[in-house]
Amino acid sequence: MLMLLLALRTARLSNKRFFSSSPLSSSDYVHARLGSILASRAPPPSSLLQSHCLVVTTGHSQNVFVAAKLVALYASLDRPTCSTRVFDRVEPKDVFLWNSIIKTHFSNGVYSRAIEFYSRMRAANELPSRFTIPMVVAACADIGSLNYGMWVHALTCKCGLFAGSSAVGSSFVYMYSKCGEMMDASLVFDEIRVRDVVAWTALLIGYVQNGENEKALGSLREMLRLGGLDERPNFRTMEGGFQASGNLGAVSEGRCLHGLAVKSGLLCSEVVKCSALSMYSRCDSPEDARSSFCEIVDKDVLSWTSVISVYARFGCMAECLYLFLQMQSSGTYPDGIVTSCVLLGFANTMSVSEGRTFHGLLIRRHYLLVPDQMVHNALLSMYCKFGLLNVADKLFASRAHELAKEPWNIMVSGCGKLGMEENCILYFKNMQHLGIESDSDCLVSVISSCSKLAATNPGKSVHCYAIRRSIDGNASFTNSLIGFYGRLGNLAVVQRIFSRMKRDIVSWNTVISSYVHNKHYEDAIALFDRMVSEDMKPNSATLVSVLAASANLASSEKGERIHQYLEEEMIEINLPLTTALVHMYAKCGKLDKARELFDLMKERDIISWNVMISGYGMHGHAKSAVEIFQLMENSKVRPSALTFLGLLSACAHAGLVEEGKRLFSRMQHYSIEPNLKHYTCMVDLLSKSGDLQGAEELVLLMPVQPDGGVWGALLSACAIHEKLEFYGEMGRGGDGQENDERWGCAEASSLECNIIGVDLLASILLFEIKQANDCNAPQLLSFSKENYARWFWEYDAGRLKGAVPK
Repeated sequence: MLMLLLALRTARLSNKRFFSSSPLSSSDYVHARLGSILASRAPPPSSLLQSHCLVVTTGHSQNVFVAAKLVALYASLDRPTCSTRVFDRVEPKDVFLWNSIIKTHFSNGVYSRAIEFYSRMRAANELPSRFTIPMVVAACADIGSLNYGMWVHALTCKCGLFAGSSAVGSSFVYMYSKCGEMMDASLVFDEIRVRDVVAWTALLIGYVQNGENEKALGSLREMLRLGGLDERPNFRTMEGGFQASGNLGAVSEGRCLHGLAVKSGLLCSEVVKCSALSMYSRCDSPEDARSSFCEIVDKDVLSWTSVISVYARFGCMAECLYLFLQMQSSGTYPDGIVTSCVLLGFANTMSVSEGRTFHGLLIRRHYLLVPDQMVHNALLSMYCKFGLLNVADKLFASRAHELAKEPWNIMVSGCGKLGMEENCILYFKNMQHLGIESDSDCLVSVISSCSKLAATNPGKSVHCYAIRRSIDGNASFTNSLIGFYGRLGNLAVVQRIFSRMKRDIVSWNTVISSYVHNKHYEDAIALFDRMVSEDMKPNSATLVSVLAASANLASSEKGERIHQYLEEEMIEINLPLTTALVHMYAKCGKLDKARELFDLMKERDIISWNVMISGYGMHGHAKSAVEIFQLMENSKVRPSALTFLGLLSACAHAGLVEEGKRLFSRMQHYSIEPNLKHYTCMVDLLSKSGDLQGAEELVLLMPVQPDGGVWGALLSACAIHEKLEFYGEMGRGGDGQENDERWGCAEASSLECNIIGVDLLASILLFEIKQANDCNAPQLLSFSKENYARWFWEYDAGRLKGAVPK
């Protein structure tokens, strides 16, 4: 639009040439009529036809000035075909007439025809003037014909048309910026000797359109610093400045521009007022947006949308709804965009009741009578965020026959975010069956669902689909794909994808966590070193993963190096990162350092407390673990099942029987139901203390079926305390008969391959049998793990000497 006005302005100057060609007529009447034709601006069609007839009948149709005027008049009546006919009948043609026909098609938006006539002009060996160039160059810009524009640029330089004309230079700035060549646009601007507001505005708007908003504001500052009277900003300049500030979220610069607009009087323009409102809205400044909104006299739907959307983004739904109702009262009908803004505002604030009420309002006021896909999509998104998938499904089904891709993608993503992985994959399969395209967000949800369900084949199918659709280059999808294959343990594919992609911080983090998940701790740390060497700055998520790798390697050297790195780089140490450091130092045995960091933490969550407790527990510092637990209770942080597991494990290692019993009972206070691991710790604690009878009673009273770990802890204690007859009694009832039920539990648990305790006891008993020169010892070496449990129960020196269980 800017260059259209520029071209029209320059072309209009050419019409000021006086009628002074061949004699028109000796008749005063004819002369007066022809003068009237040349002076007229927009005659009615009938009058223009009469005037045209007079020109032809009096023999003046070959007069280039009269012809040029007729060309312009027909163009003003939107009759470019008539203009072309008049032009074609004139011979010879001069540059003035060529400019007229080029302007005709340029003004009517037929840019290709304008360029076509310019080409004919050059074929006729007619050189362009400084009025021709802006129109042709602007036409090249609007149809994206950069090469042709560069050819015109070369001719312009050759003809010396840049000198003394800001309009010519401005048109090339506009063309290069419109075609995305801001470097060339800047170079052309630097060559303009006499700059006016049009040249500066063309450069500024070009920077904004190409996403270089900082340079746009910089050029505006230079304009204000260096500019003279002809270089003061106009309403279009201010509009570009406000847009750049809004894109950057630079509310301070926007306020300065607002002040300049007030001082210069440009704020009287409705365009500038709306631009200021849009800027404040995009800068998330509700109060300033509201003030600017109140200054607008003629509020259109765009103005209402700008102010309502900023309140919706801030979650001020009461104010948002008030403005929406005011908009209706003012007679402005809400369109799909403003309605969607309100619905998404309710969704983001999780205002379930209010959102459903607003939906009812839309129905009652008949705003949904005319189907609007944007509003329908916003409703689906809102109900999916609310977790009301049944309502979303009903809305979706009501228009599923339309086969629009947006609702399907929303439903797939909604199911994925709600943890309904199976529904997510099912919706995706239906999409494929119906031939509906999936977007990148949809595919991210599906591949994440496949990852959580360990659905290998569906996940690979999604990968193949993404390759066919060329979506596999999308960063979010590729990162999810790395996570999927990483969870499957297919690190070769992970490395292949990672090596081919354009990496961001999320990509590095996902690969490192995949290595940690698959216990390739050395590789994870090596990848971190490579990341740093490639000047990719890690974030807290990266460091948490690498510290976990160091902790699992029990490598304090590597962990301390990472700690030193984050201090040198002045990376902000947040709660997860501090917790990871505490865990690393505790796992590496540096409990003093772990406790020092723990005490320095300004805030602690349940994970922080659990890490410190388990750190003390794994190194046998049960009293310190209990001390931390008491501090935790005093801090009002509610313990979890993992908290008590760490405490019971610590007591079992240290032999604190009474403390362990007290803590086990304490679980009831927090309504925590003991699980199998808690019972295993208690059985281990009681067995190691010699209370085998109490341990057996606890096993028999367990509400869950004991596994090999529980029986292993009990039987291990039998061997340690040299009470091998006790496990024989456990294998029989009080009447000396085999206790089939108990044997069945042990056998079942061993078949589940949870046999850590069984392995331990097998080693102990094998050693003792060897010491006694028992004939069964050599044959025990060939037993499978599943046979160990049966052998333990049947082994009795008095019953089975010389016999090998089958």
